[in-house]
Amino acid sequence: MNIQKITFGSGCFWCTEAIFQTVKGVKKVESGYMGGTTKNPTYADICNGDTGHAEVIGLEYDADEVTFEELLLIFFKTHDATSLNRQGNDVGTQYRSVIFYYTDEQRAKTEAMIARFTQEKVFDKPIVTEVSPAAEFYKAEDYHQNYFNDNPSKSYCAFVIQPKLNKFAKEFTEKIKPELL
Repeated sequence: MNIQKITFGSGCFWCTEAIFQTVKGVKKVESGYMGGTTKNPTYADICNGDTGHAEVIGLEYDADEVTFEELLLIFFKTHDATSLNRQGNDVGTQYRSVIFYYTDEQRAKTEAMIARFTQEKVFDKPIVTEVSPAAEFYKAEDYHQNYFNDNPSKSYCAFVIQPKLNKFAKEFTEKIKPELL
């Protein structure tokens, strides 16, 4: 196995976690916080927007099963990378679109994909995704982990996460773990 790490922020981490948990080659997904100044932030701390952290998912993937470019494409296609500090009704810097990279190669591939999408006018508006070096990852509280799978009948899961998962499954069927099909 060729295990690599990447950290994505694309709004509420419950949505992002639910999507990437289904991707072939993704071995581990944890919801957490990154990119701020407060040590050991809690959900309550970051909700006020004063800590500078984003809600993120830290993921580990087998680069022999799924490429970094495939993960980037899924990231960009499953949220609005043109919306500054907002995803749907979730508003604030903690919901910003951000990629925290671990290697120069990840940074270069991310910047190249953004440049390509911009040149090809893939989106109607400019991409505002922040591309920053990974900082300390703070794992979110236990009740945030595996949220969708543990709470599928909660209204946020049914009305926000499930439609995103359905859209993802329709567009990326070949990327879904076979046991989930």
